Amino acid sequence: MTAPRSATDHPSPSLPPTEPGTAPSPIMFLMVGVAALGTLLYAGFLLDPDHRGDLLPYTMVIIAETVLVAQAFFGMWTILSGGHNPRDFAYFHTKDGLYGSDPAVQRQPPHLREPHLHGSPIGVDIFITTYGEDLEVIRGTVRAAMRVRGRHTTWVLDDGRSDEVRDLAAHEGARYVRRLTSGGAKAGNINHALTLAKGEFFAVFDADFVPRPEFLEETLPFFNDERLAFVQTPQSYGNLRTTIARGAGYMQAVFYRFIQPGRNRFNAAFCVGTNVIFRREAVEDVDGIYTDSKSEDVWTSLMMHEAGWKSVFIPDVLAVGEAPETIEAYSKQQLRWATGGFEILLTRNPFRRDVRLSLEQRVQYLVTATFYLTGIAPLILLMLPPMEIFLDLQPMTIETSAMTWFLYYAGFYALQILFAWYTLGSFRWQTLTLAAVSFPIYVKALGNALRGKDVGWQATGTAKGRSPFNFIVPQVLIFVFLALTSVVGIIRDLDNGSVSLATAWNVTNTIILATFLVAAAREGRQLSAPSPARTPAAKPTRTVVARPADTAFAPVWGRGTATLEKETS
Repeated sequence: MTAPRSATDHPSPSLPPTEPGTAPSPIMFLMVGVAALGTLLYAGFLLDPDHRGDLLPYTMVIIAETVLVAQAFFGMWTILSGGHNPRDFAYFHTKDGLYGSDPAVQRQPPHLREPHLHGSPIGVDIFITTYGEDLEVIRGTVRAAMRVRGRHTTWVLDDGRSDEVRDLAAHEGARYVRRLTSGGAKAGNINHALTLAKGEFFAVFDADFVPRPEFLEETLPFFNDERLAFVQTPQSYGNLRTTIARGAGYMQAVFYRFIQPGRNRFNAAFCVGTNVIFRREAVEDVDGIYTDSKSEDVWTSLMMHEAGWKSVFIPDVLAVGEAPETIEAYSKQQLRWATGGFEILLTRNPFRRDVRLSLEQRVQYLVTATFYLTGIAPLILLMLPPMEIFLDLQPMTIETSAMTWFLYYAGFYALQILFAWYTLGSFRWQTLTLAAVSFPIYVKALGNALRGKDVGWQATGTAKGRSPFNFIVPQVLIFVFLALTSVVGIIRDLDNGSVSLATAWNVTNTIILATFLVAAAREGRQLSAPSPARTPAAKPTRTVVARPADTAFAPVWGRGTATLEKETS
């Protein structure tokens, strides 16, 4: 049996500690400035009429690179906006009096001390949402939640309707909630729990995110501001063992270390669904956690900001979780997130006249809603070399030398990689590989959003362990096509007596896809190996079951009948 996890038994998390409110260093300013200069030079090169090639490939380049350049610019702008420290005098004053002034309270065990705000005691609930995760994963999270300092009530919200999870909650001393229906998926699960729990504040943790004991002590003092809706902390990972986990984990590191803190300046930091604590009044003000999207966290944040509520992000790692370790888990996670982002773009565009946001908030939410377009851009760029090799269609004029193209191209991409290397502290080829090969997921997500298709819901940690090749058929087909194209290009270049940029570019793309497929084959072998059986502890308990009257905050998930077990491959 795997030993239950605690908040301290993980390997080093993916997100290094960051001093809250630390302004970008002079080196950071220099890096951003150089990267911005490279971006401008590349944009100028592409838009120069003298460099225009054939219309179709040139238009494809402009579309793809416009998305990438715009995201790079706004990302750097947000990073340079960082440095605002949300911990002001009022925060520290509130923290000093968090447990009141009664000496008897100070002598109580840390998890029994009743927290106070504005001199009055407050109720706090901790929600752990589950939907079929491994029992020992849930056990570790529940035990850690019970040990969080500050009096609170721990609830296990089980949409998997598991008697084993019910018994686990009873054994660990947590309350257990099971609904009769799964309407609204995770958002509906939380909304239903709010009809049972009555605390003024509630924290939410996914079943695979283990909170640290100081979580409430570090977040509750921010709520001295009565217009603060939620405090979000990073997602950090302790299971970076596979290519997929490392790529997925480090893909988010820059976002949590620099982008989210920068958004504090614009009151635009948004909820990411876990490791967050809400003010109940703010959630009720927007009629509960938003249920009609795959990205209920971002949608709820948008609604709260429109209603005039504030948000705070702190870069302190206060919970450590698990990144998706398999291609199946990663694909379903990204499909869910990307579909939700595109839904915002298509149905609640931040620049619509009826959206009540400041200009800075509009920009930040537009960047969020269009972010996953950067995942589609690689597909467009992958098709350019074959167009030149087979059809002799070139994005740039024949007069533009390969070296000139490469220098401008490298001036943008190499500097972006160098900037990412500086912020992460190391080079992560897994992140670049995942970013280059995930385009089928984002194309499908955009199609789902355009058609209003419900992709269903599955927790990241509950992948069924099927062959990874079930989820990467498009990548396999494109790899075969690029490999054959490389052969044709090499033969053509041998006849011409020189190596063309198109062939070199295509061979590079083929190698990147091959690297990903090798990782998929390795994962497939690992999944086919037998795994040890688990024997969970069990103890009977009373189940709190939803009644029809308990669903005030639970409208139907998606745009049609919910089928939560539906596969998304």
